[in-house]
Amino acid sequence: MTHFTRRDAFKVTAGGLAAAAGIVAMPSILRAAAFPTRPINVIVPFATGGYNDRLSRAFAPYLEKEFGQPTVIVNKPGAGTQLGNSYALNQPADGYSILCTSAAPYIPLTVLLQNAPYKIEDFAMINLPSRDYTLAATSSDSALKSFKEVIDKLKADPSSVSIGVQPASADYANMVLAMQAAGIEVSKLRVVTYDGGGPARNATAGAQVDVGFVGAEGFLPLKNKIRPLAMFAAEKVEWYPDAPLVSESGLKTDFVEGSQRGWAVTTKLKTEQPEIYKFLVAAIERASKNPKAIEALKLQELATTWYGPEASEKAYRDNAAKMARYVDLLK
Repeated sequence: MTHFTRRDAFKVTAGGLAAAAGIVAMPSILRAAAFPTRPINVIVPFATGGYNDRLSRAFAPYLEKEFGQPTVIVNKPGAGTQLGNSYALNQPADGYSILCTSAAPYIPLTVLLQNAPYKIEDFAMINLPSRDYTLAATSSDSALKSFKEVIDKLKADPSSVSIGVQPASADYANMVLAMQAAGIEVSKLRVVTYDGGGPARNATAGAQVDVGFVGAEGFLPLKNKIRPLAMFAAEKVEWYPDAPLVSESGLKTDFVEGSQRGWAVTTKLKTEQPEIYKFLVAAIERASKNPKAIEALKLQELATTWYGPEASEKAYRDNAAKMARYVDLLK
């Protein structure tokens, strides 16, 4: 029988406590070190075929290379992204679920207008490469040649020009802000509403409406069928350099930035699993800067520009604040 002194007992106890502490600490460290060990879900809060769905699928091969694991695209459309956002927040904060979404305007819209069961702060942006802006456009064979001409016609007769737009959107807010800046009574406009940006763009290109106010990036495949009249941006957009800025029309109006699309996670993951969060950020950055990814996505007119978490989060929060300022226009 071995004899234990009080000092021996202390050593054993101390060692046991140290080992226990190690056991408590190890799971998080080991998870981060081994992560990922299985496929990662990419949650898209939209139906198949839209920009975010196409972005997630086109980018998947380059993400998989960095992850060392397959990605699974999970489409969760409904309630203006509220269903997909809620689904993402209900997943374990373990890094196996990330979002490919139009963070703005949809997250702020669901919070401001739909009483969503989450907050703007519940989501952490990793990278928002697609920064869309409202474009006022007409069909390529339209008699309308400039945004100033449109404004002048509407001043003379608010019903003289039909306008296509998606209600409760940044595009609708920008249309109203422009009309108010021009002194045009919005209630007298001949507005045609559409369920989404796609139908509104098709109606514009097909001359079913005289002018459409829609996200500019979605117009790129239709460039030959439309005439850009006014881009609601502060400076020229590199992917649509020929589009005149709204300020060039002589109209001084405020505007809300359109869709900010890209990659996000829950804030819970960022705070509770910082090492896994860092891994995801680094992997998405490398994939975004991969020359093959840039070339492949450019051919599909999809964005890969790396802004990073800090700039993306700031753009998201700034847009949310501006939408809150103009929330009455969105109701």
